[in-house]
Formats: sequence, structure tokens, C-alpha cells
Amino acid sequence: MGGDLFVVGLSWRTAPVAVREKLAFRDEELPEVLAHLLQVPGVGEAVVLSTCNRVEIYGATADAAPPVVAAAVAATRRHLADSRGVPFDSLAGVIYEHQGEAAVRHTFRVAAALDSLVLGEAQVLGQLKAAFAASQQAGGVGALLGRCLERAFGVAKRVRTETAISRGAANVSTVAVELAARVFGSLDGKSVLVVGAGKMSALAARHLRASGAIDIVVTNRSPARAETLAAEIEAVARPWEDVEKLLVGADVVISSTAAAEPILGRDLLKRVTRARRYAPIVVIDIAVPRDADPAIGELDGVYLFDIDDLEKVVATNLQGRAREAEAADKIVVAECAEFRKWLGAQRVVPTIRSLREHFEMIARAELERGLERLARIEDPAERAEQVRRTVGLIVNKLLHTPTTALRSGGDGIESLVMAAQRLFQLAEKEAAEAATEKPPPADDKPEGGEGPTRPELVRGRHR
Repeated sequence: MGGDLFVVGLSWRTAPVAVREKLAFRDEELPEVLAHLLQVPGVGEAVVLSTCNRVEIYGATADAAPPVVAAAVAATRRHLADSRGVPFDSLAGVIYEHQGEAAVRHTFRVAAALDSLVLGEAQVLGQLKAAFAASQQAGGVGALLGRCLERAFGVAKRVRTETAISRGAANVSTVAVELAARVFGSLDGKSVLVVGAGKMSALAARHLRASGAIDIVVTNRSPARAETLAAEIEAVARPWEDVEKLLVGADVVISSTAAAEPILGRDLLKRVTRARRYAPIVVIDIAVPRDADPAIGELDGVYLFDIDDLEKVVATNLQGRAREAEAADKIVVAECAEFRKWLGAQRVVPTIRSLREHFEMIARAELERGLERLARIEDPAERAEQVRRTVGLIVNKLLHTPTTALRSGGDGIESLVMAAQRLFQLAEKEAAEAATEKPPPADDKPEGGEGPTRPELVRGRHR
């Protein structure tokens, strides 16, 4: 595995939506886009991630040589602009690139939602997995990029499991649902009334349904718009004239009209609460100007949340996520180090394979010659000597090239010596041999002095 990783793209950090939408890819375009990317010189693998907040190409080169990687990255940048018909020069300062370890770190951070517009949001992980699957189907993923993205998914799981970065809603619609759930304890079986046809109301209604709410009703001054929105969110449209009756039957009210004055006044809600026998009703006012008179929040059983309330909760939640981001980044750093170790091990595999093949070729050739000679020898002693001679020839041939390099005495000889000692654990073997040597007798004398006592003379004195 001799390639290297890179990322080329742009995001909400570097480009406005007007630029991002020009470079965005539709899902049905991806197979053709990937096919063209894999024809870019030097690019061996590719995954294209295209969302509303980012357009990125994750790639792997076939060769890790710096000139090859640099050329592949430059060609990919150019290809991204040309494929969308955007002048390349107009993207100066907008497109970014990452190579090697920086590319791995960026990929891990994107998967873990640490580079998202909404810190810790879960959507980008699903989008990245879908992009990965699309590239796999198109044959654009190999061992290197595949391993990187699979590890990125594991990093995202660790971040969500080991930190609180994804806890607490981080958009107004989701916060609205959370606040409603706090009032009732559970939204299972609750009914929802959507007043108006705003997009945020529709999104909140979808979240409410996902959280267990059942009946969703839409009412709007324009019956056609009510019907359209109801069809989009699997709801039922009802006439605007029935709004008071609809309020009585609703547990959660989401209001987002374009009215200049409040449409949910105190007198109206006072009648509604009385008809509901003061059962709790949550009113979520997402409109600006406000649809609900603030005074209705003083009525028994009415829980009113306006856009300011929702945005304050969002801000608080995002502050908590920002504090958790530090812990999440530590996970990313640790995972990058592990990936670097894995990649380093993979890059030596071809060398190990070549080394093994070279040694086996030498050993096989000498062994065959030795066996031929051995077949002509009958004397056991000569046969044993032939075996020793064959082993010696194999050892000599294996050591010829490294021995010549060690004896060269040229630049870097110290590094070669240290490498040889480390590869074959020579220092450890020398230390082990020294430790097993028996110390000389205590009465031994250095050469030139009185020699050691001869045992036979000692015995002679006792005779």
C-alpha cells in the first residue's frame, strides 16, 4: 500500500452558499463524477461528499511520492471546478486541501461533526456513510481510503459515546420538540396543530411526529397552502374558520404565520383552556412578529415558548457542545496516531514481501545445488560437511550486500549500524551473552603476577 490520502473541497467555513451550490453534485451524478475522478492522473480512490454545507473529495493516490501526491491534488482541484463549469480562478481562497495526516484528521473531524456548522449534529455522519457506499458501488474505494473512512465512522461513534457533544438540541425546531416533551413527559399520542405554513413549523411538526405525536392538523388562511403543507408532512388540512375548535383539540400548537398582529390572543386562549378543562397546552410561537400574545403564558395550563426562548436554549446547548469539543478533539488526535501506526505498518509490507522473496530465492538456489552434491556423497561425515558448507554459502550470500554496505564507511554509516543492530537485536544479544558469562575465580591474578593455585599441587601437599 504505497499511496497517500488527501482531501480537496470547500465548506461553510470558506464559501457562501451561492458558491457551494454551484459546485454541489446531485446523487444521480455521482457514478459519472467518480468515474471521471478515477481517471485524474495519480488518483487511485475517491469519495465525493456533497451537502448543503460542504462539497469535498476524499482521495487516495496510487503512489506516496510527494510529487505524485501534489500533482494529483492539483489536478483534483482543477477537475472540481471544470466539472461544474466554474472558472478555476474564481475559487482562489475558497477551495482548501489537506494531505497525509492532515487529511486523516480532517476526515475524522468531519465524521464526528467537529467541523459542522452545528457542532455535534448527527446528519453529516449519515451523509458521509451514504457517500462512502455510493463510491463503493462505483468501484471508487480501495484499501487505503476505505480503511480511513471506516475508522472515521468508528471515531464518530467514540465521540458520541464518550462525550456529550451531541446532547441537547441545537436548532430551533428540535428545541421546540424537547420543550414540549418536558411539559408532557412524553409526546406519545399527543395531537398537534400547525397554524400557518412556515418551513420551521413544518420541520418542528416532523420532529413531533417522530417523537410520538399522532394527529397533525394544518390550518392556514390560504386553503391551498394548508393543503400543500399537509401533504408534505403527512397531516390533515382544516379550515381557518375552525381555529378555535382546533385549538381545543390540540396538545401542541406550532404557529408561524405572516400576521402583523398576534392571532393567538388572551381572550381566545382563555376560552380554549376553559373548554379543555385546563389540560396542559404547549404553544410554540416561531413567528416574527410574534403570533401569540405574551399574556397567554399567564393562563393556567398554557405553556408558551417564543422564538427568543427557543434560541436561548439553542445557545446554551451549543455552549455545552463547545466545551465537549475539546474532549472530542483529544479522541481524534489519539485515533490519528493509531491510524498513522497502521499506515506505517502497511507501507513496509511491499518491502517485507520483496525481502522474503529475495531471501527465499537465494536459499532455494543454494539448497538445490547442495542437494545435488549431497546425492553423490555416501560417507556420513562428508554428507554432514556438505550440509554445513551449503548453510554457510546461504548465509554468506544473504549477508553479502548488507556487509558490503556496512564496510563502505560512507555517509550515514552510523545509521546503518544502528539499523542493523535494531533489526537483528544485536545489542540485546550481546547484553544477554555478557550476562551469562561466568565471572573469574576470586583468587585469579592478572597476567604477570602470581598465577592461580594449581589443584594438583594443592592435592600434593595433602598427600
